[in-house]
Amino acid sequence: MEKRGRGVKSSPIQTPNQTPQQAPVTPRKERRPSMFEKEAYTQILRERLRESIHNVQYVEPPFDDSIADIGKEWKSALAKLKFANSYRMEPLKKFQAHSVETKVQQILTESLKDVKYDDKVFSHLSLELADRILLAVKEFGYHRYKFIIKVLFIQKTGQAINIASRWIWDIAWDSWVAAKHEAESYVALVLVFALYYE
Repeated sequence: MEKRGRGVKSSPIQTPNQTPQQAPVTPRKERRPSMFEKEAYTQILRERLRESIHNVQYVEPPFDDSIADIGKEWKSALAKLKFANSYRMEPLKKFQAHSVETKVQQILTESLKDVKYDDKVFSHLSLELADRILLAVKEFGYHRYKFIIKVLFIQKTGQAINIASRWIWDIAWDSWVAAKHEAESYVALVLVFALYYE
């Protein structure tokens, strides 16, 4: 019979066939890599950049000769180059609607010269025109502007049409341009919206 109390420790009774019970084994934590180990430098850099909430502009390569063999590997550890906020609230170059309108009108006239109305052709032509106009507008070099190009082809059948667009934007920096090309059987209308992205 076992005695239980303060000063007496109870021990389990073992029979010859039983083995003593072992305490559960906790898994050991992996050792953190050292910055001075050749293979671990890029891994540490990746982990630190992943956990960072700051915008990283540049990371200098290691100066130690022992890890200089890594070479260009440290650059690939940077997932994407991030730039710090410039706190710029206005564009370096404001959107000039007149110059863009002239260029868009020129592209529209050149592209639609001697083109007859065909709804199957115009579905592809509208996408091609939008791409060409977008590339031409981007060549003006308006940094931090986002552009929306809308190309409409309307067949002339004696009807009237009203086209409206609504936007929430900053009237100081955002703008839009319209260009129109009229033929015997259709009217082509291009709208370019320039939105400043702070």
